[in-house]
Amino acid sequence: MRALWVLLAFVCLADGIGAAEDARFIAGVFEPPRAAPELALRGSDGKELRLDRYRGKVIILGFGFSSCSDVCPTTLAALAGARKKLGGDAENLQVVYVTVDPERDDTQRLREFLRRFDPTFIGGTGTPEQLAAVRDRYGIAVGRKPDSTFSHSSFTYLIDREGSLRALMPYGHSSDDYAHDVRLLLSSGESAQR
Repeated sequence: MRALWVLLAFVCLADGIGAAEDARFIAGVFEPPRAAPELALRGSDGKELRLDRYRGKVIILGFGFSSCSDVCPTTLAALAGARKKLGGDAENLQVVYVTVDPERDDTQRLREFLRRFDPTFIGGTGTPEQLAAVRDRYGIAVGRKPDSTFSHSSFTYLIDREGSLRALMPYGHSSDDYAHDVRLLLSSGESAQR
C-alpha cells in the first residue's frame, strides 16, 4: 500500500512539474514587467493609434513595412495563425504593426497590407520623427538598404492587459508559440478583468 502512495505522490509531482513547464513563456520575459511606452500615431483604421485604446486586451507589437518580401510576411502569417488557434479568445488579442517606412506606408497602404493577413490587425504610421521616437523607446534598429528596402529588428513585444511589457518573441517563432504565450497572458490577466 505504501508503494501505491509513493507512486501516486510521484505522479502528482510529475504532473505538477509538467503544468509548471506549460506555464512558462516561450518568449523571453521582462522581469519585472514594465510599462509599455505609449504610442501616438495614425492608425490604419483612421483613428489615433494608442496602446491604451486596447487596455484589457493582450497586444502583440511588431515593426516592419508593407513592401517587405520575407521577414514581415512570415511574422504576420504566424500572428494570423495564432489568432485562429486562439478561437474565441482571439477577441482579447490585438496585433499592432508599426511601419519603419513612413515615406511609403500611409494608413491606406498599411490597412490593405495587413488585411491580407487578418482584418483585425492595426498598422501605425506617422512622421519620420514620430516613428524614430517610437523605435528609440522600443529599441528597434533600422537601416536602409541600397535597394530602398529596410533591415530592421524583427522581434515582437507581448504586452499584457494592463499595458505592461511582458515578453519579447524573437523572429521565426510559430503560431503555436505565439498562441501559447498569449494564452498565458490572458489567463494571468483574468483576475484583473473581473
